[in-house]
Amino acid sequence: MSSGSPSGSDSKRQRVLPVPKAAANMRTFEPDSSIVSDIIPSPNHGERNKGRQADMILLHYTGMPDVEGALARLCTAGTEVSAHYVVLEDGRIVQCVPEAKRAWHAGVSSWAGEDDVNSCSIGIEIVNRGHDWGYPEFPLRQIAAVIALCRGIMLRRKVPAHRVLGHSDVAPARKKDPGEKFPWHSLANSGVGHWVTPAPVVRGETLMLGTISDAVLSMQQALAKYGYGVPLNGKYDAATMEVVTAFQRHFRPARLDGVADHSTLSTLQALLASLPQDGTAVASK
Repeated sequence: MSSGSPSGSDSKRQRVLPVPKAAANMRTFEPDSSIVSDIIPSPNHGERNKGRQADMILLHYTGMPDVEGALARLCTAGTEVSAHYVVLEDGRIVQCVPEAKRAWHAGVSSWAGEDDVNSCSIGIEIVNRGHDWGYPEFPLRQIAAVIALCRGIMLRRKVPAHRVLGHSDVAPARKKDPGEKFPWHSLANSGVGHWVTPAPVVRGETLMLGTISDAVLSMQQALAKYGYGVPLNGKYDAATMEVVTAFQRHFRPARLDGVADHSTLSTLQALLASLPQDGTAVASK
């Protein structure tokens, strides 16, 4: 399937996708998903290291003012960035890299003891301007497309629900996407991703920047057991605060302050308790 303008009644709603010049002359490929509407091949990919098979889905937002700029960045040689899929606001899905290949979307990152997240994941870019450009809500049509795409990948690649993650989860010091407005609960209601109802935010004792205690170490160990790359030193340092903020952004978005309050800690424990029986999010190699 090659890129081009859609036909039928949808043509009034959808605009023709811009194809970067470099991608226009690239050999196309068969889409991995039947719901892909366009193929715009990216040269930015390679082989998965050591034959690693993808068993994670990593969700991003594009974080750029428009889809034209995002596609140009993802599909132009030299930018050193790409993703397997791009989901537009109107629900169309573009595939840029075959799932068998290693796209370059995670950057410096880690999860569950692995620091080559690109080799173990499928990257999905969701068109949204992001925090630097006003951070609009995600349209329902777009979220429905993300859910359908993820469900197919999960079935094909046996991706467990708790390994559908956000970029901020695997790179908490660098990234905020897809962000606190992303409706993780809606995805989980459709079987995509791991979720529990967040514990309510109430007054009480907290762990915060500067605290040194066994309670901090216990929290760090719980975050690491879930998969986060966090120091295990009993010190509530800047790196720990970044991880707590990333956790809140995904699982307790009502308040993003990096303070481990009762709500944050209770939500973390509930997530751990509802993991598969092995009790850990660490991937099987």
